[in-house]
Amino acid sequence: MANREKDIQVGIIGAGTMGEAFIAALIRSGVPASSIKVVVRRKERGDELHKKYSVIIEDLATVTSTVDVLILGIKPQGLAELLPQMQPHLQPDTLVISLLAGKTLSGIAQGLGGHTAIARVMPNTPTLIGQGMAGYSLSSGVTESHRQFLQTLLAATGKALEIPEDLQNALTGTSGSGPAYFFRFVEAMIDGAQKLGLSKADAATLTIQTIVGAAALLDQSNDSPSQLREKVTSLKGATAEALAVFDNADISAIVAEAMAASARRAGELAQ
Repeated sequence: MANREKDIQVGIIGAGTMGEAFIAALIRSGVPASSIKVVVRRKERGDELHKKYSVIIEDLATVTSTVDVLILGIKPQGLAELLPQMQPHLQPDTLVISLLAGKTLSGIAQGLGGHTAIARVMPNTPTLIGQGMAGYSLSSGVTESHRQFLQTLLAATGKALEIPEDLQNALTGTSGSGPAYFFRFVEAMIDGAQKLGLSKADAATLTIQTIVGAAALLDQSNDSPSQLREKVTSLKGATAEALAVFDNADISAIVAEAMAASARRAGELAQ
């Protein structure tokens, strides 16, 4: 890789929602737009990205052969077709960053003729606003400069945590699918507020701001989630009555079962 971050050439193959989020993160992390080359299927999409970010739109072979870092942002089902097209052009020291759910380091390496500099990253949707939570695993050929680049990039997407690859499915069940659990709970609260007589608009406003405020308090407070819950729960009060309903339904078991189902399916998709 180049010695200075501003000299690093980065390619992105696939610029859907998450691919675009990483374009924005690259720029926030200090990579000039002129050093970012993007491969897209549709010319219209390329024109849109060039106009919005001033990135360079190039063909697959050119990008693969000329970049220091290559980010794979396509749909997972397209990987088997993509890797043989990349393999003849890929440079040995290029860091390949995969954003593809369920695709293993060994599988990607095999498809790239034994390439060893690969990072497997599982981001989540808050990455779109720079508030994501990503977990990543590294293959044997990842150098210290590769690692530093990746950590700087992921810091621009939110927070990141390195984990062993055999925990990637657990990561999917926790932070990868986690935003959807949260959104589903918000939906349920809005439905419940309407059943109490509030309008849909008022129910949404009250619920969303309550959730946003609680999340901000959790992030900024030194208290644990349990301590924060206890501070708002007076003995035999209204909140205690509500929490008793959750406990009687064994909410911990329900959530754990849902997370296990997500992790299990992630493992099935990897096969």
